[in-house]
Amino acid sequence: MPDYDLQITPEEAGWAFCGLRVLAGQAAFDTGDDELIVLPLEGGAEVTIDGEPFTLRGRDGVWDGPTDFVYAPRDARVEISTTGRVALPSSRAFNRREPRYVDDVAIELRGAGKMSRQIQNFCGPDTDFADRLIAVEVITPGGNWSSYPPHKHDEDIPGVETALEEIYYFEVADGGFAYQRAYGPGVDILEEVRSGDHVLLPSGYHGPSMAAPGYDLYYLNVMAGPGEREWRFTDDPAHAWIRDSWAGQDVDPRLPMGRQT
Repeated sequence: MPDYDLQITPEEAGWAFCGLRVLAGQAAFDTGDDELIVLPLEGGAEVTIDGEPFTLRGRDGVWDGPTDFVYAPRDARVEISTTGRVALPSSRAFNRREPRYVDDVAIELRGAGKMSRQIQNFCGPDTDFADRLIAVEVITPGGNWSSYPPHKHDEDIPGVETALEEIYYFEVADGGFAYQRAYGPGVDILEEVRSGDHVLLPSGYHGPSMAAPGYDLYYLNVMAGPGEREWRFTDDPAHAWIRDSWAGQDVDPRLPMGRQT
């Protein structure tokens, strides 16, 4: 059996769709009902999907900008060999898609001032290769807040909000720390997080993700749900005005960070 550094299944999380594993070394498995992405965190990887080989050049680490990756559909055989670490964000899938190698990842700079962050939309809702899975990487410079203003996506409201489970997986530069907040009915989270930590968000408002001064923050968001493959959310009405405050502020000059593809 593979020795995963982290393993989250829908059953372990107590929900229906989202999963995440982090692997160092080798693994071979059947995807079953899940679709997934092999996403290098550190180093490259050799991946085979139903006998078709893919070479991922990867990156030195998560601070090096976006990486190439490969998508594996449900009902597939996957073999992975890496000398570094790969993340395997996953979702239960209704339909079988085709394997896909991707080496061109869109970058978005979101927010302004001390709320500036970098979004690497490798499997955002605008991509066309996945059935259920939505996944992005976020880099927040030290001292900044991201995932802010607080927002939620736990209800299906046509044209307004989509119900999406969500996993946050964190890496923090230089052995540092950060904080994650989430709240709402039955949800009250304020956690210190360090590299390798995760937070599960089945419901409620989440945010901010707070990068301590001096320590850049990376997180991988994994989202999926039963409805449209869209990321529609509702801001906490008490804090929605924050978005308007970005007008007239410059984006943090430390962004973008890393090698750009």
